[in-house]
Amino acid sequence: MAKDGTNRGGRRVRAGDKPHALADKITKGKAAKILEVPDLKPESLLEAEDLEGAADLHGEDMPTPSDFLRSRQKDGKSLGADALFIETWKWLKERGCEKFVNPRLIEAYAQAFTRYIQCEEAISLYGLLGKHPTTGGAIASPFVQMSQSFQKQANLLWYEIFDIVKQNCTTAFVSNPQDDIMEALLSGRRK
Repeated sequence: MAKDGTNRGGRRVRAGDKPHALADKITKGKAAKILEVPDLKPESLLEAEDLEGAADLHGEDMPTPSDFLRSRQKDGKSLGADALFIETWKWLKERGCEKFVNPRLIEAYAQAFTRYIQCEEAISLYGLLGKHPTTGGAIASPFVQMSQSFQKQANLLWYEIFDIVKQNCTTAFVSNPQDDIMEALLSGRRK
């Protein structure tokens, strides 16, 4: 640490060899650290008489997506990010990694990717060129830059989610929900 209180020097972030997937480590017989989520065994469970004045709680299989993921947009349609949230959560649940990923991270990914889709639809509707507000001349559509920004944000969030899955999934997998989304987008364009 320097005299002015700033950190300088040292190892660069994400420098060096990239970590291998947990499933690959296991298949190669290398040492692997598996995060264990404790299972509740019947003998360790509390009985109702053990709880005095406790609230009547019930477990949820999947957290409810926040309201902003399905909020009504200016054109009157729903945002639709809640469907992407549910799809991503199910994908994580199939791999047993849903407990390692913060639901807010999934919400942020779903919203960013849905906004990217909205920008792409606007580009398809209005084209790549726009009209300058004062001169009236042709300018690049602002939706192009917004689309790239949302796509970059969605990809960074997805890499974070996927890295958690890669590091904690004990079985090999090939499917990727982003492939399904892109397939739906491309097939929707043909109609």
